[in-house]
Amino acid sequence: MKKVSSPYFDPEFDNLTERIFGPACRVSIDNESLRDCTVIKVDSVNKQGLLLEVVQVLTDMNLNISKSYISSDAGWFMDVFHVKDAHGNKVTDQRTINYIQQAIGTTTRETQKRKSITSKMYEPEPRSEPKAIEMTGPDRPGLFSEISAALAELHCNVVEAHAWSHNARLACVAYISDQSTDVPIDDRRLAAIEDHLTTVLRATTAQNPAGEFSKQQEVKIAGLPEGEGSMMTKVERRLHQLMLSVRDFDRPVVKLGQLNGTTAGDQELGMMRRGSSSSTVGIESCNEKGYSIVTVQCKDRPRLMFDTVCTLTDMQYMVFHASIDSHRGYAFQEYFIRHVDGCALNTDGEKERVIKCLEAAIERRVCEGVRLELCAKNRAGLLSDITRVLRENGLLVVRADIATHGAKAVNAFYIRDISGNDVDMEFIDQSMKRQIDPINLAVKKEKSMMPSLPDRPRFSIGDLLKSQLERLSHSFVTIK
Repeated sequence: MKKVSSPYFDPEFDNLTERIFGPACRVSIDNESLRDCTVIKVDSVNKQGLLLEVVQVLTDMNLNISKSYISSDAGWFMDVFHVKDAHGNKVTDQRTINYIQQAIGTTTRETQKRKSITSKMYEPEPRSEPKAIEMTGPDRPGLFSEISAALAELHCNVVEAHAWSHNARLACVAYISDQSTDVPIDDRRLAAIEDHLTTVLRATTAQNPAGEFSKQQEVKIAGLPEGEGSMMTKVERRLHQLMLSVRDFDRPVVKLGQLNGTTAGDQELGMMRRGSSSSTVGIESCNEKGYSIVTVQCKDRPRLMFDTVCTLTDMQYMVFHASIDSHRGYAFQEYFIRHVDGCALNTDGEKERVIKCLEAAIERRVCEGVRLELCAKNRAGLLSDITRVLRENGLLVVRADIATHGAKAVNAFYIRDISGNDVDMEFIDQSMKRQIDPINLAVKKEKSMMPSLPDRPRFSIGDLLKSQLERLSHSFVTIK
């Protein structure tokens, strides 16, 4: 019997480059330097989208970024984050620290290993994946209720769903399965579901003779972003992309008669709220270095940096330097950017579009009104019944997060009264319990009051760069 020999591969060969040049990414976590927050430092070879990947890891862990300093010039990425957990404390749990270091520092050849670690630590038990569909189109009162009712009629079980409404546009990503068997839906039936939901969305077109939204209705299999990160941040990034695709950064146009209750012919008023907007976005040019400097000032909140970096990345801009700071409930962000083609923002139209898109990204999560959390035993048609009660009581759903945990359904809705009045939660509570019993409700009033702008100097990379250039120019001696 002939022996067959195979070549020998040294198991350390894959690590040869790292042993010669050092690790491709270094992550250090410091709990000693600062009293009230954890400092995370990242040094890595730079690539397009790396900043978003790092911010996404921290966002997955529900960490709030209070400060950050970013520099990614000359092919190297150096970043410092000051973070706190959801309760405002330092990150001290060693298991969490280890996961952050591994999630950020793991090289691309170990992606599958990281996915398995992530699923074991932070994801539910594996099962057959439900189908994900995405819907975009013009919003109208009761639309989310109509979508929920349509899915119930089609015998679909909504395993998870996330919907955003902003500037009269709706974006929704829903995971659905068969209602009777709870197994994924086959492609043929999925196509019929897409057609039916498209018909529901297109009902708005008849109400809008101008045809402003005529090409914005779309239902299809969800195109979630590739790469690392939990399903939640992937869905949120996709919702940002969907809102961008239906141009929610354009303010809706309403007729004057709709504002004051009188007939005003065909006169229209653009609802441009720049003067009263809760966020301020500006763009300056740094001609000496070829950057565009984007500044953002707004009320601070969780996931704010993820929303702004996500938008800049999806608009194909690269962040070379940045400074993030928050103080007394107010956030300051400054980004030095160029387009991926290496050019700065040269035209007024391009600058205006970036400003509007960033303002929209900031506003999408800000929901004035009431947050309604409902917990009940999961059953067929539950979501349809809940949203029907809300619609019948004249309530608008401006954001929804739907989830199922085994036999329990946990739904969170951000709602407003369609007439602008205060929401009578006692009446809603009675209506819910009368039609959906048993059910547990929790109510939280969401406020978006603007804190006063702190009168204090803040760190700015732009000011630092300008001062260095001025100092350099003053050092020249005139030659006679």
